Amino acid sequence: MKLFTHRDALLVHEILADVARAEVMPRFNGTIANEAREKTSAFDIVTDADEAAEREISARLRKAFPGAALVGEEAAGRDPDLMGQIASADLAFVIDPIDGTKNFSSGVPLFGMMVAATVRGEVVFGAIHDPVCQDTSLAIRGEGAWRQGAGRPTTDLKVAPAVPVRDMQGVAGTNFLPQPLRATVTQNLSRIALNFWLRCAAHEYRMVAAGHCHLLLYYRLMPWDHAAGWLLHQEAGGYSAHFDASAYRPAHTSGGLLCAPDRASWEEIREALLGPPI
Repeated sequence: MKLFTHRDALLVHEILADVARAEVMPRFNGTIANEAREKTSAFDIVTDADEAAEREISARLRKAFPGAALVGEEAAGRDPDLMGQIASADLAFVIDPIDGTKNFSSGVPLFGMMVAATVRGEVVFGAIHDPVCQDTSLAIRGEGAWRQGAGRPTTDLKVAPAVPVRDMQGVAGTNFLPQPLRATVTQNLSRIALNFWLRCAAHEYRMVAAGHCHLLLYYRLMPWDHAAGWLLHQEAGGYSAHFDASAYRPAHTSGGLLCAPDRASWEEIREALLGPPI
């Protein structure tokens, strides 16, 4: 029996699309009031839309998948013990109701909604929904990745072909890197063609899985930020691992993550960015 079926995937896609229309976009467009509050810093905030969307996504998933564990970003903030269910539950859903909340609260239409399904600590499904464009990028473990949505044909996702390091474009998220690694990576960024940051992992993962950039580098690995996108990239043909080359697991919250088109280019970009400075 499949761990997660195509029918299951489409159901999650529908849930995200419905919640985006009912809870997220009305607050983004201003038709429903949306208050923002700081969590740990001026950049790390939560809004009424985050909380309303997480409640509704969780309720819909609980009804569709009875008995599944639900690990939402906001719920885990209140009860950190929920994180342990990712590694142990027969089926768990990891939910980021709005990724890119700072963009969202600033009126920037670059944010996403992410759900990953895990089975005893292994990611088996990922979905990243774009409420503005009304489409979802999805992946099922072992069955590939694709994009579908309102008014657009379904298209398969494929990472970009490998290129020399000097021609690579991507996201190197240096803001959470510890020193002296942060200084090393920052100094080495001139070795690649282009580094950018969207303030939204959801769209960064969508870009790399669709072949619109070559690499992603992150350090802080909260599961709601990375589990869905990691599988999307893998099922689109990419290769990724922690900085020490060990395998990523959604219960891991540190160790860094580097995504590249294939194993050979992963090794090249690791050496270029994490190796001795120029």
